[in-house]
This record gives sequence, structure tokens and C-alpha cells, in this order.
Amino acid sequence: MAYSWAKIPIYDHVPSDRLTITLNGGTTHRQSTWRDIAGRPLEDQLPELLQEVDLRGLAAARERAEREEQSRLKRRRWEAATAQAHADCAEAFRVRVLEQQENAWRRAERLSAHLAAASDRIDAMPEGAVRTAAEAWLSWAKAHVRALDPLSGPLRLPEVPEPRHDDLKPFLNGWSPYGPHGR
Repeated sequence: MAYSWAKIPIYDHVPSDRLTITLNGGTTHRQSTWRDIAGRPLEDQLPELLQEVDLRGLAAARERAEREEQSRLKRRRWEAATAQAHADCAEAFRVRVLEQQENAWRRAERLSAHLAAASDRIDAMPEGAVRTAAEAWLSWAKAHVRALDPLSGPLRLPEVPEPRHDDLKPFLNGWSPYGPHGR
């Protein structure tokens, strides 16, 4: 039986190996778990634990800064690729216009040759309603051919329309036209 003056402690002060602190996440530098063990209580291990928290925080900050720098570099590369794609798309548009003009010019040349032969034929016709109708048709046809011929008007660099996202895709070399995230 215990004496009335003796007080029984509520807690044991002997390490039980049940108290544990575990750090999750981040890059492990030394260890992730600290235990209250005999000969080395948890409170004596707190400086190591705090140093591990600090090291992980510094590593996380470095990784975050590195990711942000990589993201900035990727955005710059995407912006450069997009600017080049705009230039390449404009060049391709000008080439298409030039080829269309060349096709229209060749067509106008063929039609002009046809109309020259038709004019000779009309000149050989006798005066009358048939010749008048043929001359009216020839007059209309010559005006039509003049409108077809790109060389009949002023020559100038074509105005390039603002490209759509899909227009840029072939010139982006794998980049997304919507942003740097697509690669």
C-alpha cells in the first residue's frame, strides 16, 4: 500500500519508442523519421529534425525557382517559334497569291489568244445583227479577260490576313498555337 505522502506519477518518463515524428514530401537529406528511444530522447533530436525541415524547404524553393525559370525559357522559345511561324505563314500566303496570279495570267493569255482568233473571225463577218451580237460578246469577253489578268492592274505586295491558330500549326514545328504548354 502506498503512503499518503507518496504521489504516483501519471506519466512514465522512460522512452517507450511510441512517439515518432515523420516528415513527408520534399527531398530527403538525412532521414524522414525520428523516434523517442532510450539514450536519445526525441527532444535531443529536434535540432536534426529542424535542420531537415530547413534543408527540404531550401531544396523545394530551388526546385520551384528552377521550374519557373524553365517555364520562362519555354515561353520565350514558344514566342520565338510563334513569331517565326507568323513570318513563315505570311510567306506561304504570298507564294500562294503569286501562284494564283501566275495561273490567272496564263488563263488570261490563253483566252486572249482565243479572243484574237475570234476577233479575226468577227472581222470577216458581214455587217448585220449576227456580227453586232458577236462584237458585243467579244467586248464583254475582252473586259472579262482584262479583269482576270493580274498584270492589267497595279502590282503590289498582297496584304496578309491575320492567321488563325490552325493556319500556324504547320509552321510551329510541334509547338501548340495556343501556348507553350502543348509541347
